[in-house]
Amino acid sequence: MNHDNYPDSYIRGILNTVKTIAMVGISPKENRPSYFAFKYLLERGYRMIPVNPGQEGKDILGQKVYAKLSDIPEPVDMVDIFRASQHAMAIVDEALALKSRPQVIWMQLSVRNDEAAAKAEAAGIRVVMNRCPKIEYGRLSSEISWMGVNSRILSSKRAPLSGKGVQRMSLNRQTMSGGATDATDRAEREKESGA
Repeated sequence: MNHDNYPDSYIRGILNTVKTIAMVGISPKENRPSYFAFKYLLERGYRMIPVNPGQEGKDILGQKVYAKLSDIPEPVDMVDIFRASQHAMAIVDEALALKSRPQVIWMQLSVRNDEAAAKAEAAGIRVVMNRCPKIEYGRLSSEISWMGVNSRILSSKRAPLSGKGVQRMSLNRQTMSGGATDATDRAEREKESGA
């Protein structure tokens, strides 16, 4: 895998298939990027599990915080690493030691560890480095473009809302690059069925 450039289909496939995400290194502080990303993904229907040894047993956005991946009592589909690059190998080692291994190791913006990525890929785990799932979701669902960012059209006028509050878009929208996914639709169906 070329970790300098990911095809949209690769990122979209990951965001469409994972349901449970363990975020390692989340901060309880509302002004931190990890908090924003966690909240955004939680609001999009993903099961988010915070991992931070300094916050163990507390709640972040209503979700119980665990000290380490092995403490989580359920399987996770993706491990989102919000720690510095030098910590990625230890987190990958911990993920590989789990009884039920994650499908994806995702390293946040500015986090890149090629050795850790190679080790995860050798074990059959997909890897993304130096990307943010919040940003990628927003880009692929066209939420970012819809809000006037990267649309080549800037306006001081507010976009019309189709209802009250903030309009939520999903990965099920067509994008400039084509293709569609159903992650949000699946999460909504599961929420309605009580799964």
